Amino acid sequence: MSIVICKNISSEGPGTIEDFLKTKEIPYMIVDLSKGDEIFDTGVFDTLIMMGGPMSVNEDDIYPYIKKEEEMTREFITQNKRVLGICLGAQIIAKALGSRVYKGSQKEIGWYDIELTSEGIADPVMRKLAVHPHVGDLWKRFKVFHWHGETFDIPKGGVRLASSELFPNQAFRYGKNAYAFQFHIEVTRDMIYDWLKDEDIDHDKLKAETEKFYEVYYGRAWNFYEAFLSQDKVEVKVKN
Repeated sequence: MSIVICKNISSEGPGTIEDFLKTKEIPYMIVDLSKGDEIFDTGVFDTLIMMGGPMSVNEDDIYPYIKKEEEMTREFITQNKRVLGICLGAQIIAKALGSRVYKGSQKEIGWYDIELTSEGIADPVMRKLAVHPHVGDLWKRFKVFHWHGETFDIPKGGVRLASSELFPNQAFRYGKNAYAFQFHIEVTRDMIYDWLKDEDIDHDKLKAETEKFYEVYYGRAWNFYEAFLSQDKVEVKVKN
């Protein structure tokens, strides 16, 4: 297994994803596309992970590397390789598959619930995120960390996995191996506080909620990574 992680801006790195890969001793490479890093041979990787960023996927005239990520997305999906897109990365997957990406009615910043669809509950990889890491019961509705203002339509052939009150399309799967999350599964506590220190939000509320929800969220994310990176061994069966 070998993983390439694409950063769209230096400040949005892989966070707990990298923690997991280091712990499991899984080979990976991080490329910071905003600094001009390039991937010269995609064939050596079996997994593509694309991180977030404040730019829009529709600004590929300003950020031409977004087009490269779209091309890689289609390449990896065509070859049945694993793909994970987070926030902007999810929007890149949606656009690469022909869907529209556009501004939502308002920004979604902080800790808010997502709710799994019946397809999300049936998906064995998504279920790992939904199962409480300490208690072991499955939660259809639970807190995740958001920081986004844009959204996307589910691509034709894609399966919607989760929604929120403000954004009905929070997560989808395409094929067997490609997952797109609008929310930030990868955040560490420090990332949350650093990203939002200059945002006009209630910082006391944010800190209190982060301290309340983060430990369980970390466990959910860890279990998702384990399932996602071994999903070639999992037969996905979706309820009709």
